[in-house]
Amino acid sequence: MAPQGCAGPPPLPPARAWPGKLLAMGALAAFWAISLLTYGYLSWGQALEEEEEGALRGAQAAEGPEPHATVTSQPHIIFILADDQGFRDVGYHGSEIRTPTLDKLAAEGVKLENYYVQPICTPSRSQFITGKYQIHTGLQHSIIRPTQPNCLPLDNATLPQKLKEVGYSTHMVGKWHLGFYRKECMPTQRGFDSFFGSLLGSGDYYTHYKCDSPGVCGYDLYENDRAAWDSDNGLYSTQMYTERVQQILASHNPAKPLFLYIAYQAVHSPLQAPGRYFEHYRSIININRRRYAAMLSCLDEAIHNVTLALQTYGFYHNSIIIYSSDNGAQPLAGGSNWPLRGSKGTYWEGGIRAVGFVHSPLLKNKGTVCKELVHITDWYPTLISLAEGQIGEDLQLDGYDIWETISEGLRSPRVDILHNIDPMYTKARNGSWAAGYGIWNTAIQSAIRVQHWKLLTGNPGYSDWVPPQSFSNLGPSRWHSERVPLSTGKSLWLFNITADPYERMDLSSRYPGIVKKLLRRLSQFNKTAVPVRYPRKDPRSNPRLNGGVWGPWYKEENKRKAHKNKAQRKKSKAKKGKGRKVRPSSSNCHAGVTRG
Repeated sequence: MAPQGCAGPPPLPPARAWPGKLLAMGALAAFWAISLLTYGYLSWGQALEEEEEGALRGAQAAEGPEPHATVTSQPHIIFILADDQGFRDVGYHGSEIRTPTLDKLAAEGVKLENYYVQPICTPSRSQFITGKYQIHTGLQHSIIRPTQPNCLPLDNATLPQKLKEVGYSTHMVGKWHLGFYRKECMPTQRGFDSFFGSLLGSGDYYTHYKCDSPGVCGYDLYENDRAAWDSDNGLYSTQMYTERVQQILASHNPAKPLFLYIAYQAVHSPLQAPGRYFEHYRSIININRRRYAAMLSCLDEAIHNVTLALQTYGFYHNSIIIYSSDNGAQPLAGGSNWPLRGSKGTYWEGGIRAVGFVHSPLLKNKGTVCKELVHITDWYPTLISLAEGQIGEDLQLDGYDIWETISEGLRSPRVDILHNIDPMYTKARNGSWAAGYGIWNTAIQSAIRVQHWKLLTGNPGYSDWVPPQSFSNLGPSRWHSERVPLSTGKSLWLFNITADPYERMDLSSRYPGIVKKLLRRLSQFNKTAVPVRYPRKDPRSNPRLNGGVWGPWYKEENKRKAHKNKAQRKKSKAKKGKGRKVRPSSSNCHAGVTRG
C-alpha cells in the first residue's frame, strides 16, 4: 500500500446546501487541487498561505450570508491532544522540525509556558476528562493496559457528560486509552455522541493492529461501539482522523454548540509517516529523529486542515481551540525535551512540562504568553464554565477555572500541583521515613509543586538531559553526555523551578524548612487518596476470543452467573457437610435434605 499524505481540504457540503455555496466551494476545491500539485505542502510558504486564505474569503463572500444565521452564545470547543510531543518539538521552542501551523496559531493566541500534564498517556487523559488528580480516581499507577479489567471509574462525571447537560453535541476522534473491558467504559457510554478511533495506547498507523504480547494481537479501530471494518480504507491515522473531523464539521449546524475532542495518535511510536513528509528532513542523520520529524510535520498540516474546516463551515469565529501534548517525548523514539531534564514516564520537567496554547477569536489578549501555573485538570472546570454549565461541590475537582488567567492575563488561582503519588512504583532503595523527617517515606515515588518550589521523592525516573546533538547518530562519545546516575543514595530533591527550570541545582539540603512544608502537603494529599486500581490481566481479553478485535470482554451476566454458581457450590458443600454428621441408619435424618 502506497503511503498517503495527510488530509486535504474539507469535503464539499451535502447536496442540500445552497447553490451559491456549492459553486463557491467547487472553485475553492479546484484551487486546492492546483495548489497541491504545484507546491505540495501548502503551509510551508507564507505567500501561498495568504493566497489560500484569500481564496477562502472570496468563496465565503460569493456564497453570501452563512446558511445558519443563529449563533450560539456557547462557544464551540475544539480540544486537540498530541501524543508524546516533546517540549522542544515545536517551531516556536527552537526546533529544527517545521510546524508553521502550530507556530501561527500559538502566535495569534496565548502560549502556555508554565503548563503541566502527566508523564504518561492514561493519567493525562483521565485528568483532562474528569478534572481530578490520579489519586482521586485510583489510576495512580502506570497506564490502563489492554488486558486489564480496568477503566476510568464509572462514578466520575466526565467532561462530555457535563457539556451534554447544557446542550452540546459531543464527538471524539482518535485515541481513547481510558479502558474498555466493559461496554459501560466505552467513549459513547461516557458522554460522547460519537466515537471514531482506537481504544488502546498505540498501534500501526495504517493497519490499526496492535500486539500487546506474542499471540495477543488484534484490530483496534472503532466506529462508536463496533469495529470500524467498513470505515477503514487503510489510510494513515493522522489523515483518517482529520477526514472524520471534517465530516463532523460539514454535517453539524454551527448554531448548536459543539465539543470536539481530537486525540491524535501522532507522534507516538511506532515511527511511521507518509513518504513525502521526509523530503524536508533528509539532513537529519538519525533515522528515528527523521521519522519523528516527518510525523510531526504531517500532524501540523492536519491541524491546518482542521482549522480551515472550522472557518469553512462557520465555526471558527465562535470557537476555542486548545492544543496540548499529553506528556513529554521519549528521546529514544526521536523526540526532544531539551533543555528540560528527563523524558516521558518521569516526573522531571521533561516528562510533565508540555507544549500548549489556546487560539480563539474570543480571547481578550491575543498574541501573548501566559507564564502562570496551569495544569491539565484545569480544562474541566474552565470549559464547563465557558459552556455556561454548572459545577456542583459534589464533584470535588482538583482543577481550577483559569479562563481569565489565559484570556485577560490575570493571576492563576492555582498555587500548587500534585504531580502524583504512586505507592506501587518501584521503591527507592535508599528512601526512608528518616530521610523524610518522619513526615513522609521518601522511598515512595511522588512529586509536588507549590508556587516556585518542586519536590520529588523516591525514584523519579530517567534523569538525563538529552541535548539536540544526540540525534546526530555519532554516538555518545561524540556529544556531551550529561548522565546523572540515581545510585547516589538520594531519594529526595528540591528545586526552585522559576529560577532553575532545568533542575540543575538541588536545594534540598539548603532549605530543610521548605522540604518539610512540601512533605506535609504531600501527606495531606495522600490522606485523600483512593485505593489504586491496577488489576491483573484477564485471559478473556485476548482478541482471539473476540473475533480478532480488541474490545469489551467482560459481561455483567457472566459475573452474575459466576456469583450464582459460587453461591450454589458453597451451599451444596455446606449441606453435604451436614449430611456427613448424620448416621445413615436413621430414616428421619434425611428428611428435607436436598442432595447436591
